[in-house]
Amino acid sequence: MTMMNPGSTVQPMMGSLLTRGNRRHGAFTLSELLVVIGIIALLMGLLVPALASARASARKVVCLANLRQIGLAIHSYAGDNSGNIPFGPKAPPFLSPASFYPSTGAVTSLISLRSGDPVALGLLLREHLSRQPEVLFCPDPDQKISADAELAKVGTTQAQCSYYYRHASVTRLFDNRNAPDPPYNIALDNLGKNRNGWSVRALAIDTMFLPPPDLAGWNVKPHTHHRQRYANILFSDSHVASRSNEDGRFTVDVRNPSQLRNTFSKILEVLERADAEQ
Repeated sequence: MTMMNPGSTVQPMMGSLLTRGNRRHGAFTLSELLVVIGIIALLMGLLVPALASARASARKVVCLANLRQIGLAIHSYAGDNSGNIPFGPKAPPFLSPASFYPSTGAVTSLISLRSGDPVALGLLLREHLSRQPEVLFCPDPDQKISADAELAKVGTTQAQCSYYYRHASVTRLFDNRNAPDPPYNIALDNLGKNRNGWSVRALAIDTMFLPPPDLAGWNVKPHTHHRQRYANILFSDSHVASRSNEDGRFTVDVRNPSQLRNTFSKILEVLERADAEQ
């Protein structure tokens, strides 16, 4: 008769119990899993707004740096052009909302005309911003825009950048077609007075433009930045500042078609408000 070794039976049984015990302690129960998921969701809820705020702050800094670089380029351009800032060719006749360019010396976001001729800040691209043309575009647009695509249009057709550029204090909507070309020079150290009688100080600002929706077919579309919460400003001495736009004071809102005729005046108002900023 063969005698069984008690240990041979006990050891497999103990091994089986230990295995089941290890599995029990190494796995999550459904309740534990739900708790972990809840904690992760809570942490994400806390972190995502903080990360979004950090990204927005970073884009704000880059936008201000872009404007600062534009200001330095304007000063460099003036140094090469008898103290005059870039203003571009005379405005062509107004034939279509799709190609509107105001009087030379007025405010515009265009960097080239329908003909492809560079204007305003676009005049800086040949030399003074040739190595960093992307500074003409804010890194925080509210609408999808391709800086490369817009820059590729310069020399061929109409293109615009992210900033309203104010040539100076000229307030005429259209140029006098009988005036000699160029009609006048605009000196950096003598930019004149705005319509309120204050000295012109603000040279460029984030575009905040809201047109009527039915003008989209004419390529007149909204162009806003920073979710319209604030606007970044370039002053004539090349310093930059960021100012709140929570009240819409820097937004050109002409969504009501009856306000369209006042668009140019509203854009000037935005820059005149910026003149009063420090």
